[in-house]
Amino acid sequence: MSKYLPLTISCLFCLCLQSYSEEKIRIWEGTDVHAKSVTLTPFLASCPSSPAPAVIVCPGGSYCWHDMKTEGYDVARWLQANGISAFVLKYRVQGIVPYITHSRLLFRGHKHPDMINDLQQAIQYVSEHAEEYGIDPHLLGVMGFSAGGHLCLSLTLSKGEGSQRLTPPSEGTEKASPAFIAAIYPVVSMSHPDSHKRSRRALLGEYKKRSRRMRDSLSIEKHIPKECPPIFLVNCKDDPVVKCHNSELLDSALTAQGIIHRYVQYRTGGHGFGASETKGTAECRAWKKEFLNWLEETFPSF
Repeated sequence: MSKYLPLTISCLFCLCLQSYSEEKIRIWEGTDVHAKSVTLTPFLASCPSSPAPAVIVCPGGSYCWHDMKTEGYDVARWLQANGISAFVLKYRVQGIVPYITHSRLLFRGHKHPDMINDLQQAIQYVSEHAEEYGIDPHLLGVMGFSAGGHLCLSLTLSKGEGSQRLTPPSEGTEKASPAFIAAIYPVVSMSHPDSHKRSRRALLGEYKKRSRRMRDSLSIEKHIPKECPPIFLVNCKDDPVVKCHNSELLDSALTAQGIIHRYVQYRTGGHGFGASETKGTAECRAWKKEFLNWLEETFPSF
């Protein structure tokens, strides 16, 4: 065995630790909400001439878990490399064990509106600390994948169940809202036959998953407000997990309301490719360039 092997292993271990030891902000700290598991991890872009645009990234995982690498940290690093500061949100989800055991029949666990409250709190936190992080609060958007896409789109629900909030903004500040929403192969409908049933149960709970009122209230395509921010939407025709009709329903609803948006549907790519350079297909991986071009076109100041 080479005498340098232990040192090499040690160095590699340190590099791995460094790559996954970014600062984690507990956004509910100091509030009445007990949610220590909810964190925000910043990946700040270098933008010496002016404040950087920023995106809060919501990984997918059927509201049961988080794909923190492909749809979280990899996405954040790609945005950071392109001059956009990113903040990866680890929001409350049902969890694997409660999903398997149906324990929420006895205990509340995590379910709606926990997730939307986490995202709203994250937006508020980043907006209130914009100067500290060197970002432009007027160019702060959200990006979600799969169930994370549904979470981001839930910000458009201006009335009813989807608009609940546990804590108000800090004194002297207004409620922050995103400048844009990017939804990548998102779950959209909770009431259509093509609804993603695992996400629906994880979001609504074992009891309310059968409630028509709850399903309708969280079906994004049914509640697009006139003041909806611009939306960038991507999915693949061959998606085997979240049926492509979800995004088609949303595209139709946005068009009917005259909302600024771009819908890109690829023939191939499937689901879960995130910012990977190997997952999906070469065709679907072009979404990243499409998104950057759309930002520049939609926001001249970008």
